[in-house]
This record gives sequence, structure tokens and C-alpha cells, in this order.
Amino acid sequence: MKKFLVTYLAPAAVIDDWKKTEPAKRKEAEEKMQGEWKKWMSDHATMFVDKGAGVGKTRRVTAQGTSDTKNDFLLYAIVEAESHEAASKTFEGHPHLQIPRSSIEVMEIHALPGM
Repeated sequence: MKKFLVTYLAPAAVIDDWKKTEPAKRKEAEEKMQGEWKKWMSDHATMFVDKGAGVGKTRRVTAQGTSDTKNDFLLYAIVEAESHEAASKTFEGHPHLQIPRSSIEVMEIHALPGM
């Protein structure tokens, strides 16, 4: 089996706009998606090596120093699958994709000998 890094993305502007949604409406929609997400995770539990976590505030480090920045990353996970295509296909229809302009990226993890 091959291992893959899965990243869940949504534009920061979409998330910022969502936070402005009326609290009761937002809570209802979030609970619905969480329920669908939990079911999806249960249905695909065997492929996860690391169920991952959410990511927070971002700092960018360059040769010129460190600064605050924003990106579209929300969560990550590590999965195993027979192929890149099989891993990617599994995420089609994932509840995360209900978020406007969201995406899921699936990247094969390659060992770096000697690192």
C-alpha cells in the first residue's frame, strides 16, 4: 500500500464570510456537515493511517524572516491506498466539498532515504 497526504482546503475569504452567518443557521449547517463527515469517516476508517487534525494560524518563514500569513489549508490526514487514483477517487463526494470553492488534495508521500 502507498501512503498519501490529504489536505482539505477552503478559501480564507469563504471561511471569513461563513463566520458572519447568523449563529443559529451556522450551527444547524455545521452540525449537519459534522454528522455527514463522521459517517464518511466511519465508512472509510480502514484507509486512515492518521486521521489528521485541523490546522491553525499560519506563519511564513523566508530568508527575509517570519511573518503572519493566510492560506486555504483547514485540515490534513494520512491515508493508505493501492494507487493515487484509488486514494483520490475515495474523496469524491466528501462532505467537505459542500463548502463553496473548497477542494481536497491528495499527494503521494515518498520516503527520502537518509533524511
